[in-house]
Amino acid sequence: MRPGVRLGVDVGRARIGLARSDAHGMLAMPVETVRRGGGDVERIVAEIAESEAMEVVVGLPLSLGGGETASTEDARSFARRLAAASGAPVRLVDERLSTVSAQRALHQQGRSARASRPVIDQVAAVIILQHALDLERSGGIPPGAVVDPDEGQ
Repeated sequence: MRPGVRLGVDVGRARIGLARSDAHGMLAMPVETVRRGGGDVERIVAEIAESEAMEVVVGLPLSLGGGETASTEDARSFARRLAAASGAPVRLVDERLSTVSAQRALHQQGRSARASRPVIDQVAAVIILQHALDLERSGGIPPGAVVDPDEGQ
């Protein structure tokens, strides 16, 4: 397992959830929810610098069968923008069911859907990042695919 902080990102249409790992890459923790739009990439780049993250893990929304969804290209595009702006390695990792799992976890804690809205994206980012950390720990190789910031231009 490579040591170092990783930042997890759940890209949504309205909000972006952020999570970070500890310095040993063992445990993911929620950070904040960023409003999607002007200044969103800059805020995440600032968090990368503040936490001295060695890499960023962005959730890639795929269908249950593994195919592309309406949100897949949006996440890829956002990941490319983030990679170009930060200079940090950005990896795309399958995030199937992360939001559903986050909603279920919050519901089990007794939180309503309305009360969960401000933190659901953070919880999804935690699930995405923890999954990536667990995959690397069990498989010995970093999960997902590294984003080329120049791809698609």
